[in-house]
Amino acid sequence: MFTGIVQELGKVNTFENGRLSIKETNTASKINIGDSISVNGVCLTAINVGNKMFEVDVINETISRTNLGDLLVEDSVNLELALQPSDRMGGHIVQGHIDCRGLISSLATNDASHIIAIEVDCKFMKYIVEKGFIAIDGISLTVSKVSGNVFEVSIIPHTFSVTNLSLRKVGDYVNLEVDITAKYIESIILSQSNPSGD
Repeated sequence: MFTGIVQELGKVNTFENGRLSIKETNTASKINIGDSISVNGVCLTAINVGNKMFEVDVINETISRTNLGDLLVEDSVNLELALQPSDRMGGHIVQGHIDCRGLISSLATNDASHIIAIEVDCKFMKYIVEKGFIAIDGISLTVSKVSGNVFEVSIIPHTFSVTNLSLRKVGDYVNLEVDITAKYIESIILSQSNPSGD
């Protein structure tokens, strides 16, 4: 489990045959083989750890559902270590299980904030509400506006500068994880309305 508070940016060293190597990261010193780590919001397992680098395996299902398949050498990725019992819950509960990819449809700056509009598959919009949580590339953010199959987030300068959102452009795909609480509530309501499961 994660909180959506990005701890560091790493860079893609290599990505071949499903093996993703991340370099230039101090996070590696805190990882043991077998540990979970969030890479652009995707929960992955460290299978090799070295000096300021680590490696993870990325299966085809993950590649098809996320933007990891678009990564190129030297691309920056958001990193977060798994939550520990003593850690602060600075964002919201993030599982690292990506629901879908979203398409950045516009980028703007308003006063001190950066506004990003993201187009989403309509079937996921029911989980996205104004003032609700959403994780974008592993970043815990608050939805500021919803219209049709597009939602907006407003990002403070600090978050913008310490994550890879500052490198994003219109037409890029980002990983989206909706608030798991909404899914649980939906499941409970559906089970109560149809207790027999028919």
